[in-house]
Amino acid sequence: MDKNEQGSEAKVERLNFIEQEIEKDFQLPKLQGKTLATRFPPEPNGYLHIGHAKSICLNFGLAKKYGGTCNLRFDDTNPSKEEQEYVDSIQEDVRWLGFEWDALWYASDYFDQLYEWALQLIRDGKAYVCDLTPAETRDYRGTLTAPGKESPYRNRSVAENLDLFERMRAGEFPDGSRTLRAKIDMAAPNMNLRDPVMYRVLRAHHHRTGDKWCIYPMYDWAHGQSDSIEGITHSICTLEFEDHRPLYNWFCENLGIWHPRQIEFARLNLSYTVMSKRKLLQLVQEKHVSGWDDPRMPTISGFRRRGYTPESIRNFCDRIGVAKFYSTIDVGVLEGCLREHLNVVANRVMAVLNPLKVVLTNYPEEQVEMMEAINNPEDPQAGTRQLPFSRELYIEQEDFMEDAPRKFFRLKPGGEVRLRYGYIIQCQEVVKDPSSGEVIEVHCTYDPQTRSGMQVDRKVKGTIHWVSAQHAKDVEVRLYDRLFLSENPEEAGEGKSFIDNMNPDSLTVIHAKVEPSLVELPAGTRVQFERNGYFCIDSVDSQPGQPVFNRIVTLRDSWAKLQAKGQAD
Repeated sequence: MDKNEQGSEAKVERLNFIEQEIEKDFQLPKLQGKTLATRFPPEPNGYLHIGHAKSICLNFGLAKKYGGTCNLRFDDTNPSKEEQEYVDSIQEDVRWLGFEWDALWYASDYFDQLYEWALQLIRDGKAYVCDLTPAETRDYRGTLTAPGKESPYRNRSVAENLDLFERMRAGEFPDGSRTLRAKIDMAAPNMNLRDPVMYRVLRAHHHRTGDKWCIYPMYDWAHGQSDSIEGITHSICTLEFEDHRPLYNWFCENLGIWHPRQIEFARLNLSYTVMSKRKLLQLVQEKHVSGWDDPRMPTISGFRRRGYTPESIRNFCDRIGVAKFYSTIDVGVLEGCLREHLNVVANRVMAVLNPLKVVLTNYPEEQVEMMEAINNPEDPQAGTRQLPFSRELYIEQEDFMEDAPRKFFRLKPGGEVRLRYGYIIQCQEVVKDPSSGEVIEVHCTYDPQTRSGMQVDRKVKGTIHWVSAQHAKDVEVRLYDRLFLSENPEEAGEGKSFIDNMNPDSLTVIHAKVEPSLVELPAGTRVQFERNGYFCIDSVDSQPGQPVFNRIVTLRDSWAKLQAKGQAD
């Protein structure tokens, strides 16, 4: 094949292992004439986190790619831990990520059907009512190396089981006193097949069904049958459900109902992050964070409030792909996807986080000029804006050094620097606080022939940003950093918990000087503070004319540098 032929050859798409299995499955007679049907089935017992985003993107993405459907189904089988608040937040998160479900269902929609199917298994001699306590049930179950023992109630008659199960539903028995169990094999190597519990007695008010039920189905009983009712073709689950697949199959086969195929993939593990809902709830309840949407939290609502874009999260999920084996993804990959997108969409603005006053001694005292600034060099259609320029300015304290090394190319005594969109200035005098010796003001001169845009032969090596002291606005800025110091926060050591790995500097609140246009921007606006990082106007604490800015991410991965420096020290 010559070069021209190679160039014209169509690019071959690489399929992940799930896509490969789906394409093989649709060659089978069982799926002829059908379209792909997936679902995203969260339990409404907490807010979704970045790990759920991977599952959302996968399930909705597969449906889109193959022209199929994807349902949103709430696994609301444990009313003691579920709330409408979580239902609402999950729907908001899915839509924010850019997806819309084809149908919205709840496992509770199927409670009547699940009950009838349970009666069917009892009549077929494949389910029985058991009186063992939870502790006894665990003891009878056996171990990975030893078979379990059969419950003494396993051989009750069909009539007795039907009577007891109907009385369980009627509320005759105390909570936890009886269960309905599938009759499978107490010696099965897979412990999920050792007569698993299908129903337990539980008096808890359900957020949708109220007090209609006092027995509730277990996840393994409700999950596969819900998939079947909805005509799901492929149940895409994370790897922890691989051992549950034989039970998923057993229920569908023994009921003689539509049997979806379950395929498992590795869930997302992210460095410097905890993904356990229980641990995230602990952070909220113990007030280590301000709430589920705290911008340091790995929840989707936390990412949204901090200023992440849905495009960056979708791109991240696409970039890491799906795998069959567990691995930990460096959080820097997520931050890299975020920077890539913000670089394209975020307008540039001027903000000084740690101000130092500069006085241009030869600039007319009452004069104000308007400097034309580019909003976004990545987007010509973003246009320009006017920045006020006056005799007194603020620059970053780190952009001035009194005793500067030779290669310090910012402002220093006798040195010159260009002000972004402005003039070249030269430092003439340093004013210090007489008691502390701290530099409080720098006096400079400006060259009026060096305004930005003029043809100037003179070059300087440094350019710094600034704001006009006369026009600058004071705003609160929250500098967020990683919530945990350890790459794996859950490895805290003996006698410690993941809480001990929290970063005490994960939030620093400062007051900054910003260009005047920023106080009029709406909540949720994302901008780049030139040379400082990307920031978003907080959607909760901002007030009209008083924005609060959250740092979304720094311009570069400064964390890696800090870690390397710490190890060197």
